Amino acid sequence: MRLALAEAATAAARGEIPVGAVVLDPLGEVLAGAGNDRESTADPTAHAEVLALRRAAALRGQWRLTGCTLVVTLEPCTMCAGAAVLARVDRIVYGAVDEKGGAVGSLWDVVRDRRLNHRPEVVMGVLAEECSAVLKRFFATRRIR
Repeated sequence: MRLALAEAATAAARGEIPVGAVVLDPLGEVLAGAGNDRESTADPTAHAEVLALRRAAALRGQWRLTGCTLVVTLEPCTMCAGAAVLARVDRIVYGAVDEKGGAVGSLWDVVRDRRLNHRPEVVMGVLAEECSAVLKRFFATRRIR
């Protein structure tokens, strides 16, 4: 999670919402990492999770990320939760809960829907306070006072 937080800090320095993600291989080694990049790329799909999954798949030379773990600072949205399911990651680990758009247990629970053919294990709340604080600080500096 500390590596994902570092990716979030890099994203924040670029003016992006500070969400970071890393993909770990089956042995726990980092395959890829990314931070949000929607603003600078004008790409609505450039969430940290999607970018990290794309990079990990490219590195492995296959779209199936079986055995891998997606670690992200904020609970994935429906798009990112769906991408993790489609990539066949074994595990999703996240920090802060996203009560407004989370799709891994809070608002929706896409990854544990029994109608899907793949359901990753979920570990939530890892360094949750620290992950949440990064987002709160970012948005506090952007609010109109």
